[in-house]
Amino acid sequence: MKKINVIQGSFPSKSVFISIIVSRFNKSINNLLLEGAIDTLVRFGKISRDHITVVWVPGAHEISVTAKKIAEKRKYDSLIVLATIILGETKHFEYISGSCISKISDISIEYGIPISYGILNTENLKQAIERSGTKLGNKGSEAALASLEMIDVIQKINSIK
Repeated sequence: MKKINVIQGSFPSKSVFISIIVSRFNKSINNLLLEGAIDTLVRFGKISRDHITVVWVPGAHEISVTAKKIAEKRKYDSLIVLATIILGETKHFEYISGSCISKISDISIEYGIPISYGILNTENLKQAIERSGTKLGNKGSEAALASLEMIDVIQKINSIK
């Protein structure tokens, strides 16, 4: 039987550059997501702090245009986007959530850069708190792990001859 080639990601070298885009809206939650992401990048990915750029934007809606501008620079190996969108009494939640996911996916595909999605979409503040470092883990940290793995996967795919 022929050998099957398998590409699987692990943690990249210290030489990668990552940008994290964070929404100021719901900043107390997003700070926890950011702390989790940076801690994961530094401790597990062995990424130097000077290879991490954090960009603050007003809200989740502004993340996609910022991600596109950063992707255009072609300086970063991956982007991580962090925000918290909490359901309110209007349809605003649905519009912002859907728009973020769609636009970020389009940018990732257009520029061939992994963009890890650490945007919380919750029904209430309690759920957001639970996903930012308490009983349900830290989604910022999870996004950072996904980012690290995808950098390695793409590097391995690019090295195929």
